[in-house]
Amino acid sequence: MNPFVTFHDQHSPEAAGSLSQELMVGLAATPKYTSPKFFYDRRGSELFDAICEQPEYYPTRTEEAILRAAVGEIAEVVGRDATLIELGSGASRKVRLLLEALHPACYLGVDISRDFLLDSTRRLAVDYPWLEVHAACADFSQPMRWPEGLSGERPVAFFPGSSIGNFTPEEAEAFLVGLAQLLPHGGGLLIGVDLIKDRAILDAAYNDAAGITAAFNLNLLERLRRDFDTEVDPSRFHHLAFYNEAESRIEMHLVSRCDQAIHVAEERFFFAEGESLHTENSYKYSVAGFLELAGRAGFEPRAHWTDRDALFCIHYLERAAGWRHP
Repeated sequence: MNPFVTFHDQHSPEAAGSLSQELMVGLAATPKYTSPKFFYDRRGSELFDAICEQPEYYPTRTEEAILRAAVGEIAEVVGRDATLIELGSGASRKVRLLLEALHPACYLGVDISRDFLLDSTRRLAVDYPWLEVHAACADFSQPMRWPEGLSGERPVAFFPGSSIGNFTPEEAEAFLVGLAQLLPHGGGLLIGVDLIKDRAILDAAYNDAAGITAAFNLNLLERLRRDFDTEVDPSRFHHLAFYNEAESRIEMHLVSRCDQAIHVAEERFFFAEGESLHTENSYKYSVAGFLELAGRAGFEPRAHWTDRDALFCIHYLERAAGWRHP
């Protein structure tokens, strides 16, 4: 273990079993679905980083541009010596802008992909020797707890990439309620939110010409085959992504090219030709609509920043004084 990183494994011995059960429930449902968490093995995390480099995929570069332009104002609002907690740390690129401006007392990266998390936090520990670095392998879509022994005056969570859009609005509210319960009054949340926009921009972003998003989607089946005792041929499925305007969300599916069955442990799940496995949603919000959602969950707005084309928004919210979950 790298001596510069304190590692906290929050996966219980039952975690693998609960993931398998979650997979089976989704495959038995009508329509069939899986959670986006199944994307993120090491290969899936690498492919997602590659998606972020594609010219059609505007969210990453737009969010980074907003952060660069606003980081001074963000530092003034957030203050120094916080405990900075990055949820879904991935490659931890965007957070470097915050580390340099906020100079937090402590950094905690939280991610479901253990190896990818350790790689990214070790790089941060080397590049920022003054920083106390922690890594927590955890599924932050489940109830969380902060590890003991973190330095800093107050926790500030950083949830970039519009990952909040992977939850349904009801799940997003429950997730934010869980965060509010973990934060003290004055604790903060800096969160990236993708905005409603022209469907052509959205459809192109999830169907890049290089086929990286398709490979990312299909890698889910490779992971199921490797890690969840699944018999499935990924070549018998194809990638489908489109904007569902009525629901204000991008949907990603894996569509069966033929009648077939896949096997998970002792169970068989049948797919008709053209039937899909719904692998991800990415909900889009208006600024006002997201603030209404966050307000119900116990947060008060302090500031927000958008790009000039109104593609993306970064909000800074604080835990509301006196808030109690109903």
